[in-house]
Amino acid sequence: MPNLYCIAIGAITGAVLSASALAQVDQPPPVIPVASEAAARLVVYPPQPEALARGVVILQFRTENLRIMPVFGPKAVDVSPHLGHMHVTVDDWHGTWAHTSGDPVILVGLTPGTHKILLELADPNHKILTSQTVNVTMPDTKTDKSHQH
Repeated sequence: MPNLYCIAIGAITGAVLSASALAQVDQPPPVIPVASEAAARLVVYPPQPEALARGVVILQFRTENLRIMPVFGPKAVDVSPHLGHMHVTVDDWHGTWAHTSGDPVILVGLTPGTHKILLELADPNHKILTSQTVNVTMPDTKTDKSHQH
């Protein structure tokens, strides 16, 4: 008789759980609409001094409320959480490039002196959401000393 009681309880519990799951199928998924999500934020960390001393700019960054991915176009704007990429411009140059990963931005070959690096967080349609400017001073890495052993 105890086994019959356990089977009856199991059948009733299963029926209740199935009815509950079936009721949830007709409801929209519990997600936050894209329009009500917080604004994207870009945090850029100072360049690594050891790399700067060698003439290399390494800019590490993180984003909030936006994921950096190589996804473009109008349909990607409606994805939640937000997707986007970064536009990188050096010294107000007319050209820019799209940085499409969470990897650091690495610049080599800049001339000695001060340079301005503009990092713009953009949506998949290239609409700028926020930006940060980083100023770096590149050392003269050429030495006049002869190579000695």
